[in-house]
Amino acid sequence: MSPESIHRTAETVRASPVDVSADRLKFNGDNTFQRELRRRVEEHFRRSGHKQRDSARMYLKSAIILATFAASYVLLVFFAATWWQGLLLSAVLGSAVAQIGFNIQHDAGHQAYSEHRWINNWMARTLDLVGGSSYIWHWKHAHYHHTYVNIDGHDSDISLGVLARFAPMQKRYRHHRWQHLYMWLLYGLTAVSWHLHDDFHDIITGTIGKRRFPRPRGKDLVVFVLGKLVFFTLAFGLPLAFHSIGTVVLYYSVVAMVAGVLLAMVFQLAHAVEEAAFPSPSEPGRIDKPWAIHQLETTVNFARDSRVITWLVGGLNFQIEHHLFPRISHVHYPTIAPVVEATCREYDVPYHTNRSFSAGIASHYRWLRRMGRPDPAPASLALKPIPQT
Repeated sequence: MSPESIHRTAETVRASPVDVSADRLKFNGDNTFQRELRRRVEEHFRRSGHKQRDSARMYLKSAIILATFAASYVLLVFFAATWWQGLLLSAVLGSAVAQIGFNIQHDAGHQAYSEHRWINNWMARTLDLVGGSSYIWHWKHAHYHHTYVNIDGHDSDISLGVLARFAPMQKRYRHHRWQHLYMWLLYGLTAVSWHLHDDFHDIITGTIGKRRFPRPRGKDLVVFVLGKLVFFTLAFGLPLAFHSIGTVVLYYSVVAMVAGVLLAMVFQLAHAVEEAAFPSPSEPGRIDKPWAIHQLETTVNFARDSRVITWLVGGLNFQIEHHLFPRISHVHYPTIAPVVEATCREYDVPYHTNRSFSAGIASHYRWLRRMGRPDPAPASLALKPIPQT
């Protein structure tokens, strides 16, 4: 999907008087590689006879994940009798929350779950069920991140303000020297921040990171409000009717931290690693590379050979395929990956991948450490030896 089609979809679905295109970047217009790659992937589906969306495997997977979420919630709130049962069920519930995000909501939010928009919309709202906002996610992730990957000031996913430095062009603070250590703890607060702060801040200010976005109106606003009410009822209201506030806060914290760590780690391994590029506009409003090439230079796969990880993270270990074909269901990524990689090799386009999950973690750790160090002085500013007289 080109950036132009992403913007057209956004403008059709989210009509608003806010001008979100005022600071839009333009990519190089040579889309020869992208057209050929799309032709080959479409030919792959014609030969296989599989549909790109509405996969029976996806519906079965969704049923398993949602059943796990419901069962672990009911057991935690109504049946857990000991502290270790509470902790175990909280961890399972936190994992199920992350699974909903990785697998169900993510595909649906990209219109990759079904050919029917209404099914996509309802499945995307599973994010509202677990404390996020499908409306804000649409702008933050599907619109800004997917179009402007790793471009500071445009991709809010790499902008954590003073907390961390993910890109070379971002300002470095003294405490960033320790970010390769403390960020692993802060990742656990990702879901808590979404639940209690981020969505409300974005709605009130009308901004996501440094960029303006249209506040929800009409049906979108109703979904936002109802989603928050349902989430807070499930997370706090109903449990407080049966347990003390200390118990509720403890197990909520475990659920949120497990979900937060899983969500943050998987997404960081795709872009905030050594192999990924962090380009800047060559001139105001322009990127030198075509959009598809930009996606490949800024995105990294990991653990492609692990069927377990692929199932658990909703195919997001195949981030390259996802960024190039966000409207194809993730269950097909392993089969189109060889087509994508072969085409990249043929056109001399980078195709980055880390062999395992641990290799991706190590690369992210090294990148955090590198970004936390002082930048080397430019050669022109380096001290020159004083000539001897």
